[in-house]
Amino acid sequence: MDAGKDKLIKLFTSYLRIERQYSPKTIMSYQTDLLEAKKFWQENGGFNGWSKINRRDVEIFLQNLTERKLARSTQSRKMSSLRSFYHFLTRRKIVKIDPTQTIVLRTKERKLPQFFYAPEMKQVFDSLSGNEPLTLRNLALIELFYTTGMRVSEVSNLTRKQLDLDLKIILVHGKGNKDRYVAFDDKTKAALVNYLENGRDQLVKGDDSSDYVFLNNKGKPLTDRGIEYIMQRVFNKAGINGKVHPHELRHSFATAMLNNGADLRSVQELLGHDNLSTTQIYTHVTMSNLQANYEKYFTRNDKKDEAKK
Repeated sequence: MDAGKDKLIKLFTSYLRIERQYSPKTIMSYQTDLLEAKKFWQENGGFNGWSKINRRDVEIFLQNLTERKLARSTQSRKMSSLRSFYHFLTRRKIVKIDPTQTIVLRTKERKLPQFFYAPEMKQVFDSLSGNEPLTLRNLALIELFYTTGMRVSEVSNLTRKQLDLDLKIILVHGKGNKDRYVAFDDKTKAALVNYLENGRDQLVKGDDSSDYVFLNNKGKPLTDRGIEYIMQRVFNKAGINGKVHPHELRHSFATAMLNNGADLRSVQELLGHDNLSTTQIYTHVTMSNLQANYEKYFTRNDKKDEAKK
């Protein structure tokens, strides 16, 4: 189904591209979700225009998603696309009533983020000893993930001009074209400098026209998938079994920051989260630390009295 034939979807995607400056990939996701809903209504009783869709139509579409046993996250995303679309249409008075407004999609309890403990990370870093170019690259790569909380796409797209090794900060180009600064420590700086000076040049094949920081063994920029593959191999080789993903290093960074006393707003800024509620999920994994501090610092007088008896 061609989105170009639907004037309202075309208007909406233009708004996402020009005013919201969303990435082509995100815009395509919205477009695909809307066209899927439209096709469903066309095949189940007809589609007489977006202004004719009512609450019941939306509920039937959601029921179909459930019957197809789609993941809850996928259902939520498709519902979010419809909400955003109708919010756009009602704000511009193209439709009078938003049929998604009163619909609540039940969601399962969010899974707690998986993260690595400090001893596990030491185990990984200790395994990356040696001066081979790929070893130097892998050490710098994992150090950077662990100490900045950057997303895998942000690391794969990282260029040398974004790095300020003197100040130990990086200008990160995040999701939705939103820039932010992140800091890193001396150990990460040492790993980066060692890789850039002694490893990267050996990976370059021919003309070094690329400004990307992390290259593969053919001298090409590492892709997201390439980074995931490297991390899986490095961690498994170090004795960390099971499925491993770079996002778990982002979780590890956030958890460590909160455990060491950072406030949520600071962690939100460093992670590049739009909403504080997204960052709050990490507070659940720090509850044991909070409880330990509570027991240590909050002592009732009657406990002291009890001890005297």
